[in-house]
Amino acid sequence: MSSMPPNMPPGGSQPPYDPRMQWQVYREQQRAAWRAQRDAWRAQRHAWKANYVGVYGPRVPSVVGPVILVCVGVIALLVVTGHIDSSAFWNWYGEWWPLLLIGAGLALLAEWGLDMRRKTPVRRGGSFVGILILLAIVGALATAHNHIWGPWGGDSDFFNTWGLPEHDNDQQTVNQQIPADATIDIQDPRGDVRITASDQPNLTMEAHEVAYANSDSAAKRIFDNEAALVTASGSAVFIKCKDNSKGRVDLIVTVPKSAHLSVNSGWGDVTAAGLGAGIDVSARGDIHVSSVTGPVHGHFVNGRHDTFAAHDVQGDVTLDGDVNDLTLSEIKGNINDNGNILGDVHVEVITGGVHLHTSVTTLDLAALPGDLTLDNDDLRVTEAKGPVHVVTHSKDVDLSQIEGDTYVEDRNGTISVAPAGSYSVQAKNDKGDVNVILPPDAAATVDGRTHNGDVMTDFGLSVNGDEDKTVTGKIGSGMARIVLTTENGDLHIKKGEPASGAPEATASAPSAAGGKHLKSKSELPKQPVAQ
Repeated sequence: MSSMPPNMPPGGSQPPYDPRMQWQVYREQQRAAWRAQRDAWRAQRHAWKANYVGVYGPRVPSVVGPVILVCVGVIALLVVTGHIDSSAFWNWYGEWWPLLLIGAGLALLAEWGLDMRRKTPVRRGGSFVGILILLAIVGALATAHNHIWGPWGGDSDFFNTWGLPEHDNDQQTVNQQIPADATIDIQDPRGDVRITASDQPNLTMEAHEVAYANSDSAAKRIFDNEAALVTASGSAVFIKCKDNSKGRVDLIVTVPKSAHLSVNSGWGDVTAAGLGAGIDVSARGDIHVSSVTGPVHGHFVNGRHDTFAAHDVQGDVTLDGDVNDLTLSEIKGNINDNGNILGDVHVEVITGGVHLHTSVTTLDLAALPGDLTLDNDDLRVTEAKGPVHVVTHSKDVDLSQIEGDTYVEDRNGTISVAPAGSYSVQAKNDKGDVNVILPPDAAATVDGRTHNGDVMTDFGLSVNGDEDKTVTGKIGSGMARIVLTTENGDLHIKKGEPASGAPEATASAPSAAGGKHLKSKSELPKQPVAQ
């Protein structure tokens, strides 16, 4: 008797194979296995959470997040309702936003200190971290805006960003008597200030107001808020305009000639002429002074790079902060500039010393009867009195008609020095040539060295070496000392032309009618690179 396979139906035939049925069975098996694994994971997570809470305590939200949201909402409400000036707030926030992180960190430390006193420890939530990151990014953007483009709401175009109608108003002219030697403090956050002097002991102020508003009533509120006010207390006089991002006030002020002036222009140009006791200016705009007796101090607020021009100043000129173009002429005092110069410099006819100190160039002159130009590529000085001290890089330095000892240090540029007599010269260069042009009757001792360069001389000096060359010797009596060094460049010791007569000798000297003409700005390339 033949055996039959199990589950054989009556009749002896095997059931046909059903793939769909087999797949459903397999899928149900997989689902059952996944559900079992999920239940195991849940049980494990619940056990771990119970153990964690038992050790570390329950999870408690931090109060820092809600406090930050409340502060942001309050500030936004004050800005929208006009109780806080929006541009002033963003200027402040761009400078002080790191305090937000410090405050949040201190609050977390305080919470941690309180939690350590609990019998049952807790775990604080950190859901506010995303808010802190967002506020930090906004603060960094505000900081970058302040330092690159200047503070928010700086000029009239920004004031009128939304195209609001412009309204004008002239305040009633103020004319009052003040002490001739009064101290006058002018504060105009937004607007130009023009100052002139007179021989009368009177203060005259004309104020032109501008407001951007949709209605006359709104413009009047702006006028009332930003109006210039004059207050006097003894010899102290104050002219102050309130800050309003929706308008500006332009001032024209006439003061006694012997008054002491201090001007703080938050955003605007300052022009002063005829003052007899100097002026101190802090501005985010252009500063122009002329015919001033006494010291002139200009301070440029970081964030904008404007121009400074001074002509006919009977005193020292001191500048702080970054400036774009610098033009100085006929200064009967010392010049001291500390800050980057991003544009062009032209200086001429300076009785006192000239001291420029930037991130690229340091220059000191004892006096400058001639002129000086400085731009992105070149530094040129003609007819200066020494000692002359120059340290720079990536510029061609050309010093001619120098009466005094000279020290020059440069790299990636060419050095040319032409002393006006037997004066000492020390020139050091890294990559570039060194040229010295001596008078035919010069008296000097020469010591020069170059690596990977040639030596050329018009005098009877000894040249030795192959790869490293030296040039030594004495010219005339050898009174002055010439020391030249370059690592990768040539040394040129040339014989200059003999001193000529009056026409050539006076060709570069300032004329009696008021000195040399300043170069126009169009002749000099503008590049925002520190000099």
